[in-house]
Amino acid sequence: MGDPCQACLTRVPHATLIATIMCCLGVGVFCGTMYRGSALSILMFDEVFHFRLIWIEALQMIFIVGSACMAALGFMLLCLGCLTTGATRQRVYRAWRARVGGRISCAIFMIITYILTFTWIILLGFLVITTFLFTIFWNLCSKPGNIELSTCIDFTQFDFMFPASVKQEDMKICEAHKMKLFCKDYVEKAEFMFILAMVSCLLVILSLVHYLMCLSANYAHIRDHEKFQELQELQYLTNPNLHASKDRF
Repeated sequence: MGDPCQACLTRVPHATLIATIMCCLGVGVFCGTMYRGSALSILMFDEVFHFRLIWIEALQMIFIVGSACMAALGFMLLCLGCLTTGATRQRVYRAWRARVGGRISCAIFMIITYILTFTWIILLGFLVITTFLFTIFWNLCSKPGNIELSTCIDFTQFDFMFPASVKQEDMKICEAHKMKLFCKDYVEKAEFMFILAMVSCLLVILSLVHYLMCLSANYAHIRDHEKFQELQELQYLTNPNLHASKDRF
């Protein structure tokens, strides 16, 4: 059983597999935390400040669809990695047309991965700003005067950030019930969700960079496959007992 297991392991694209695990883990955590964080934000704006942001609800659906697309892309890249690894590459990319198709596929996926990397970097910047704002909210809630309800959390100086329909008295959080809703029920939980989303976003970006390295290596392997095959045949002709080393990318 040793030889078949070893032959099977040489066909596994370990680097692409690690990147896929990182991508799926990061995307899964990101989707769950952002959906929960956006739901808490909607409830906070509705019950504390008495207005609704419709576009946040649309973002929840975008998070679900985007996460599904990222997971599908990860598995497609894993399949491409399997086709360009070890003995599988020697069987699949024997013909000239197959090698051209493989190189075009790698190039297309590299372009898509580059675009997604910049998209996730922009999304990371948005998450940093959001997490920073909720951290400020939590620091306001942690002040002794606000904990003892001797002072109010006043957002009237930021009225330009609120819709025109929001009343001035709704921008002040003074009552114990509203203070509990704002601080304990929404801000504390949402801040934790956004911190986890930011960490998972970093993990996804790292996995995309990992994918780029794997795709570059696979592109080079497919391009140079014919040269390596000719060199291997020449080695076998000169020394039949020589065993060519197997690729591990």
